[in-house]
Amino acid sequence: MAEPSVTMEVGNDGVAVITMSNPPVNALARSMFPALKSKFDEAMRRNDVKAVVLTGKGGKFSGGFDINVFEKIHKTGDVSLLPDVSVDIAVNTMEDAKKPIVAAIEGLALGGGLEMALASHARIAVPKVQLGLPELTLGVIPGFGGTQRLPRLVGLSKAIEMMLLSKTITSEEGKKLGLIDDVVSPNELMKVARKWALDIADRRKPWIRTLHRTDKIGSLAEARVALKSARELAKKIAPNTPQHLACIDVIEEGIIHGGYSGVLKEEKVFKELVATDTAKGLVHIFFSQRLISKVPNVTDRGLKPRQVKKVAVIGGGLMGSGIATALILSNVHVVLKEINAEYLQKGIKTIEANLRGLVVKGKLTEDKADKAFWILKGSLDYSDFKDVDMVIEAVVENVPLKQKIFSEIEEVCPPHCILASNTSTIDLNLIGEKTRSSDRIIGAHFFSPAHIMPLLEIVRTEKTSPQVILDLMNVGKIIKKVPVVVGNRTGFAVNRAFFPYAQAAHFLINLGVDPFRIDRVITKFGLPLGPLQLQDLSGYGVATAVWKEFSAAFAGRVFFSPLIDLMRKNGRDGKNNGRGYYIYEKGSKPKPDPSILPIVEESRRITNIMPSGKPIPVSDQQILEMVLFPVVNEGCRVVEEGIVVRPSDLDVATVLGMSFPSYRGGLLFWADLVGPKHVYASLKKWSEQYGDFFKPSKYLEERAAKGIPLSEAVSENAASRSRL
Repeated sequence: MAEPSVTMEVGNDGVAVITMSNPPVNALARSMFPALKSKFDEAMRRNDVKAVVLTGKGGKFSGGFDINVFEKIHKTGDVSLLPDVSVDIAVNTMEDAKKPIVAAIEGLALGGGLEMALASHARIAVPKVQLGLPELTLGVIPGFGGTQRLPRLVGLSKAIEMMLLSKTITSEEGKKLGLIDDVVSPNELMKVARKWALDIADRRKPWIRTLHRTDKIGSLAEARVALKSARELAKKIAPNTPQHLACIDVIEEGIIHGGYSGVLKEEKVFKELVATDTAKGLVHIFFSQRLISKVPNVTDRGLKPRQVKKVAVIGGGLMGSGIATALILSNVHVVLKEINAEYLQKGIKTIEANLRGLVVKGKLTEDKADKAFWILKGSLDYSDFKDVDMVIEAVVENVPLKQKIFSEIEEVCPPHCILASNTSTIDLNLIGEKTRSSDRIIGAHFFSPAHIMPLLEIVRTEKTSPQVILDLMNVGKIIKKVPVVVGNRTGFAVNRAFFPYAQAAHFLINLGVDPFRIDRVITKFGLPLGPLQLQDLSGYGVATAVWKEFSAAFAGRVFFSPLIDLMRKNGRDGKNNGRGYYIYEKGSKPKPDPSILPIVEESRRITNIMPSGKPIPVSDQQILEMVLFPVVNEGCRVVEEGIVVRPSDLDVATVLGMSFPSYRGGLLFWADLVGPKHVYASLKKWSEQYGDFFKPSKYLEERAAKGIPLSEAVSENAASRSRL
């Protein structure tokens, strides 16, 4: 792989072109900053150089600072690994240079890449360049002067929006806002940039040092209003993370005390934020998401994914219609099969409603929605299955029904066709028991709503062929899902890890804890729904069925709570009928229903686990730990049994499938931040007090004893023994 480099060529016109190169996106590696400084210094010294153009090789300016450095800092704790760019290069070397510097931008200029362009004296771009400062998504703020220069070019409100929401804009929009000086065709770019640089040198165009500008900031009173509303937005969208408010504080410093003062504060705050748990968690998820596409014995065999142009979906219910929507949105032709005309019509109407919903939200154009709908075909038999590349079965969780379907599709589909099931609980070997095609049977487990939730669990059996796994991974990427390959065991990865989630809440309720307090603690932590509201949402029939599956698979560590049965006897079924733990009325938020308290009391009387018949005294922190530590414990078993390729895959899956907060790094990484020793000791204490539901797993016990992080990959030998 090519080494990062910075080159300089001086033309006959007296323009030095400095080119950054680090494929694929010219990320700014640490080694490039001394090289950049050296080339700029040389250009300033040389008498044959009148002006400088800064650009990136291969049609891309720069995708930003190389965040591998963040990972090294998190492993070593050494913040001095951060290069001195903000003052030494952006201000002293570039902005205050005695010869003008113009940035010639193609492809993208993001993060530190855009900040290098902002420190230049003018910016020329080609059409459709992506421009933005997305640093907050990694738990930090722009660190090379972006918090100061962007507001001075595009205005305070727009700059705040771009940084706080990590929103990118195009070069065309950039020109309207004042960020880009001119948009020209790719073959004109270097010619125009060179001329612009010479025009500045000859005073034919203004020589602008952005940090010195104040005309776009507005009055101090106006700025204070914008900053106040920005702080309100930050508290709303990011109540548990520090970088949003820190970014606003740094912007404010520059407005009140001047740009250079803002740059100094930005540098200090950036270094503080890099070391926070938030940055550690977000960087961990970033790298973990890249790793999931590497699956031993699948992606390392030189296989090429086969094209999947047409897919049949069996079952047009909530999941089937969502899966069909996801496919047609990515231009994959779909045959939707149902058992009768009424169900088929209902399924098609749901798909149409899904598309309309995206149009209303501005996420899809009317034209694209119409085109997607045209490649959907309804069917009541298998006549359209003769040329499909894949079938996804999405019927109710009924073993004989699924077995019958798989026997039928094996006969009618072509021999290359992938036979997939969207089951969330049933063993795939059981589903495919009556077929002769075990090598092409696979699980395609989507999360609801399937056209929106990003996770796709790809479930393989011992017999699924690597080619079929690779093909489904590729389909996942085509339909904009994040595919995670998992093993074939009850609950797979995410549902398995989270099966103690609701049970732990029930345990606490029966120990005397207020049910609504449990949900409040969990949502404050950052999960979108507490365990009880989640049960309301999925319906009590699902809760009972899932509990039965897990009781059969993991007998001995399942807590029996009579509460769901008592709620059903009281005529409640959660959101399905508007009455559960909460009351659901159209157009208003769910409200806690205090009339469930007699039902809760009855459950407590039956379980009789309150010590001396009195509610246990617990803090919010203890509630959080008693609900989530059993989930961590089950996650450890998922890793131990080889259900996932590596622990970090489970972190990604819990973030994308259960909306576990990404800024906490996923389930196991969060437990590492809390401390595996504390997790183990707590579970051990509770298991002695309350029984085997809390019994620590062997994996957790060993890692806590040896001081090894739970999210660290297991050894190669262990990985080769995994169920995968």
